[in-house]
Amino acid sequence: MARALSKLVRHALRTQSCSCEALAVSVRAISFSPRQVTSDAGFHSVSFSETDHPKVLITGGLGQLGVGLAKMLRRQFGKNNVILSDIRKPPSDVYHNGPFIYSDILDYKNLREIVVNNRITWLVHYSALLSAVGEANVSLARDVNITGLHNILDIAAEHSLRVFVPSTIGAFGPSSPRNPTPDLCIQRPRTIYGVSKVHAELMGEYFHHRYGLDFRCLRYPGIISADSQPGGGTTDYAVQIFHDAVKTGKFECNLRPDTRLPMMYITDCLRATLEMMEAPAEALSMRTYNINAMSFTPEELAHELQKVLPGLEVTYRIDPVRQAIADSWPMNFDDSNARKDWGWKHDYDLPELIQTMLNFIGSDSRIANAN
Repeated sequence: MARALSKLVRHALRTQSCSCEALAVSVRAISFSPRQVTSDAGFHSVSFSETDHPKVLITGGLGQLGVGLAKMLRRQFGKNNVILSDIRKPPSDVYHNGPFIYSDILDYKNLREIVVNNRITWLVHYSALLSAVGEANVSLARDVNITGLHNILDIAAEHSLRVFVPSTIGAFGPSSPRNPTPDLCIQRPRTIYGVSKVHAELMGEYFHHRYGLDFRCLRYPGIISADSQPGGGTTDYAVQIFHDAVKTGKFECNLRPDTRLPMMYITDCLRATLEMMEAPAEALSMRTYNINAMSFTPEELAHELQKVLPGLEVTYRIDPVRQAIADSWPMNFDDSNARKDWGWKHDYDLPELIQTMLNFIGSDSRIANAN
């Protein structure tokens, strides 16, 4: 039986009518992976006509930024063209507002299948352990922030994706110029979070220059959002103070009152991300840009907030871990290249930020009290 089958196969492969099928078999058998890339390989980003939309996958989608970015992208590209993913079960409203899928960035095969099965063309990689959380679990941070990134870059290169990986003020260190901090300077961070983000910037640029991968990256300042809870970052005091001000009228800050850091309201952050992703490749003079909106200290934020809520009491109990991290970070970002190259311009300064946050959180509190 085996000899007869072998003879039949050899005869089929010799016939002209089967040449295409034989070729297809051989192509499928040679499965390409950038982990085994040849020296002359090249990758090219997918381009879209005016009638086409990208198909977007967002990893770490249940964090501070993922849900908001998904809403923005779905308004622009259509509900079913944006897939949120995470390893946690989504809240009911997130689950019903558009496609959601389980995705573990440490599972290369699972991630690759998601990209292939959903015909993904843009990948936004938000999965990461933040600064203070990462210091508490360096091993996990190394796995998620570095090994996970390698999986993302390999798959993005293999499937010609446009990939966005955010960086951070944490990518700088105490030897960096702090006020202002330019795009290109000494970095040398002292947290595993910062080290992993510098690694991401450099690996992304390497893949771009070596293979033509369409890698794009923004260094986010501290991001302030009303509709998500603080997630373990050093700048999270600037979110928590609004919640505590409305709920209890008291706030205990874990940073010194004079600790100046760059900040941005989440709407500006998400818009900057979309604008960066849509910018023509020829407009980008670099692959990693600083973006900024405002810069303030806890004392300045409290003072402005007390103009609206004069009864707010603010005390300080310094967390030495978070304070050491903040003291190594930029006080202000120079984002002139982003403004020049692709027209970045923020909308929210401190007064607009305070009014927006209080309107949002105050409204939520009134609804909760009524219920």
